Amino acid sequence: MKKIIVTLALVLPLAVNAQKFGHINSQELFQQMPERTQVQQKMDTLMSQYETQMANMQEEINKKFVDYKQNQATMADAIKQVREQELTEMQQRYELFVQTAQQDIQKKQQELLAPVYEKMQKAVKVVGDANNYTYIFDAAAMTYVSPDANDVTPLVKKELGIK
Repeated sequence: MKKIIVTLALVLPLAVNAQKFGHINSQELFQQMPERTQVQQKMDTLMSQYETQMANMQEEINKKFVDYKQNQATMADAIKQVREQELTEMQQRYELFVQTAQQDIQKKQQELLAPVYEKMQKAVKVVGDANNYTYIFDAAAMTYVSPDANDVTPLVKKELGIK
């Protein structure tokens, strides 16, 4: 039994020391990836299209509301009710459109970013495997990173072709 304890006492520190840890700055990597610019351009175009449509819808609602307010005093009650119902429905359609647009924008952003993050993950894996790292952490998610820690961000940048 003593032999097992002595053997474990000698082997365990060697096993712990054999582990190699590194960290990356994923935000820095992402900002420097050329694909990020393409994603941003596509997102800007999509958001611009939605903003234009929302502005057109809001303008139409405003025109109908102004017209309603100007002519409300001379309208028959039945016409007034129809116009109020029409304005309410237009406002509801606008709100539904805004909600749908936000969901679509979020979905599209995730769809466009997935391959970029996947490419970054593959590069981290290649660097980790090539340099025998046990773990590579994201420094952005860590509370403390020692100045002596292994920053593998430059190696991942090289793997991604980023200067």
